[in-house]
Amino acid sequence: MGFVRGNLELVEAKLRARGADPAALLGNFRALDQSRREAITQAEQLKARRNELSQQVGALKKAGQDATALMEETRALKDRLDELDRTAAALDEQMRQALSSIPNLTRDEVPTGTSEADNVTVKSWGRKPSFDFVPRPHWELGESLGILDLERAAKLSGARFAVYMGAGARLERALISFMLDLHTQKHGYTEVLPPFMVNSKSLFGTGQLPKFAEDLFRCSDTDAEAAGRGEFKDNDHWLIPTAEVPVTNLYRDEILDDAKLPICLTAYTPCFRAEAGAAGKDTRGIIRQHQFQKVELVKFARPEESDAEHEKLTRDAEDILEALDLPYRRVLLCTGDTGFSSAKTYDLEVWLPGQQLYREISSCSNFEAFQARRANIRYKPAGQGAKGKNEFVHTLNGSGLAVGRTWLAILENYQQADGSVAIPEALRPYMGGLERITR
Repeated sequence: MGFVRGNLELVEAKLRARGADPAALLGNFRALDQSRREAITQAEQLKARRNELSQQVGALKKAGQDATALMEETRALKDRLDELDRTAAALDEQMRQALSSIPNLTRDEVPTGTSEADNVTVKSWGRKPSFDFVPRPHWELGESLGILDLERAAKLSGARFAVYMGAGARLERALISFMLDLHTQKHGYTEVLPPFMVNSKSLFGTGQLPKFAEDLFRCSDTDAEAAGRGEFKDNDHWLIPTAEVPVTNLYRDEILDDAKLPICLTAYTPCFRAEAGAAGKDTRGIIRQHQFQKVELVKFARPEESDAEHEKLTRDAEDILEALDLPYRRVLLCTGDTGFSSAKTYDLEVWLPGQQLYREISSCSNFEAFQARRANIRYKPAGQGAKGKNEFVHTLNGSGLAVGRTWLAILENYQQADGSVAIPEALRPYMGGLERITR
């Protein structure tokens, strides 16, 4: 709140760069802030007057004189003080709710733009496979091999669900194990297995609530309307949209040991997304699902080190693609395409020859102190002594990788003329030595 108050013009400029309307998001922030500060100032003046009156009442009583009039004034002051406190608290809550819907401020190096068309490719890796036949998309390959059943999934659960069969199910499991092993054994992450349901406070901490409530699946003990108003509870439940939420909130309301930073965690979880804003998009195949698997990378870093940790985290995600020999590119998202909580994001996009396009397979973001402020995650910088001031950490995360999209990328890039799919060499030990998926 203090930062917005002192940098309102900067905040408004950054919001416009995102394509947002500052007036719609900030509302009458200036007026609310002015009224709140006036109420606080009046309260302080009245408290000073009340202290004077208390001394005078004491003196009169000690002298045996009548203090009734001063005592009546003191009671009136108390009523007025209570009213001012309620006013300040109500204004404070209005400002808090307004600020909870304001996205993070993007970094200066983030290109200005309005959509993915303005994103900037900063790196390409790998050679796109060439075929002497017309490559097929993954949904055709999966069906012909008997390893992907979308029709029965729809019977079970409706649209945007999948059933993996036989070698398809084993490939999904192999990818999860391969990714976790690489991140823990080579990159030094600590594996975490968190709950797959979280409370509203956790979703507020990472920025999904209140703005994106409609994109989440909630349990029957959750009041979505209250969450939309910014009333966040610790005893309700939502299905997680990503492991970012429970893993980041592991340290909510905690002060981290500076000596242990950066903390690097990785987690496999299923992810659940209502995809409310995706009607009509990616209706074929498994690109956009209500339930999918993902391996997540999460870091807690000192502010001065978060840029370097962002680059490392992105390279760790890229390492999976390179180990599987999947062509990809790294894209720096523009202001209009950067996520709500992020200050800077790289998307990794994998090449899909069956569709002749690149598709996102990982988003690697530096949130700076945005999530840490919401979740109250701090650390005490070393060398400041007992009186040193606690500071907010910087949080980072990225997919390492989205498992289903890696699965389909393998099918499309490793398909053979006879309709079979070769297994990347790095995955064969996880597939029991299987070299090829055949019908």
